[in-house]
Amino acid sequence: MDNQRIKFRHIQCFVEIVRQESLKKAAERLFLTQPAISKTLKELEEIVGAVLLHRSRAGIRLSQQGEVFHHFAEMSLAALQQGVDGVEQIGKSGNARLLVGALPSVAAGLMPVVAKEFGKLSPATTLCISDGPHGYLIDRLRHGELALIIGRLGPPQTMQGLSFTQLYNEHVVFVVRPGHPMSKTGNLDDLADWPIVYPPENAAIRALVERILIANGIGELPNRIETVSGAFGRVYTRDSDAIWIISYGVVANELAEGRLVALPVDTSITKGPVGLMTRQDHEKTPEERLFHSALSKAIAQLGLTST
Repeated sequence: MDNQRIKFRHIQCFVEIVRQESLKKAAERLFLTQPAISKTLKELEEIVGAVLLHRSRAGIRLSQQGEVFHHFAEMSLAALQQGVDGVEQIGKSGNARLLVGALPSVAAGLMPVVAKEFGKLSPATTLCISDGPHGYLIDRLRHGELALIIGRLGPPQTMQGLSFTQLYNEHVVFVVRPGHPMSKTGNLDDLADWPIVYPPENAAIRALVERILIANGIGELPNRIETVSGAFGRVYTRDSDAIWIISYGVVANELAEGRLVALPVDTSITKGPVGLMTRQDHEKTPEERLFHSALSKAIAQLGLTST
């Protein structure tokens, strides 16, 4: 098969015929005559060397080969449309804005890379990033104040009417300053002896933290500060004997550079999905499609996985 003989009109006509379930309706949608669209379909079938559509009085149906070809034909059209939208967006005057919510772990680790990639794809768009606790961002998403959110999957009751697409998995860590007395032992029985920086009730990781404490027989931790503020947590933990219980992404840079140290605690049961949240009835804008491309590139660069 000579792939180079396949033209855009072949793919467009084929996809539209399947979409309309009729050669006549497809011809009308594409402003062609029925003989012209029939000729185009015949050319395509000759090029691929297979019958793609079975035609009868009852209508049309895809052959087995047609089902395979249709899947990739639709993907090709979608990718081409995304490219056209991207070119148009780059040429705009700069008044486009994309409002994105990011939970603290995402804001600290993933979003800087996403923003860099998005700037390459859509330099004329102003990217507006809001961070904060899960409940706060979800409310803003529901009221249309945000186009999308990247963060942990929340409790079922908070996700009604929203869609969630998993991107990667993340776990919770217990971190301290270098040289902290617990940095070598990691004995959770001693947690109550130290100040704790703890996720508040509206934080997505709150239930996971409580789960690991219960699993280790740890009761109430009275000496604690509840916050999702990464800025506060970094400074307070570095300059005190506090133990900060937080998502790995928030402190990934500090751990890599040795400014904070993770306690040797098994937190595998806190592993959970981080994903993209949108309203279920939401139609993607060209800016959002470009953002999704930037997001995929950033995840690949950072080596994040869903396993």
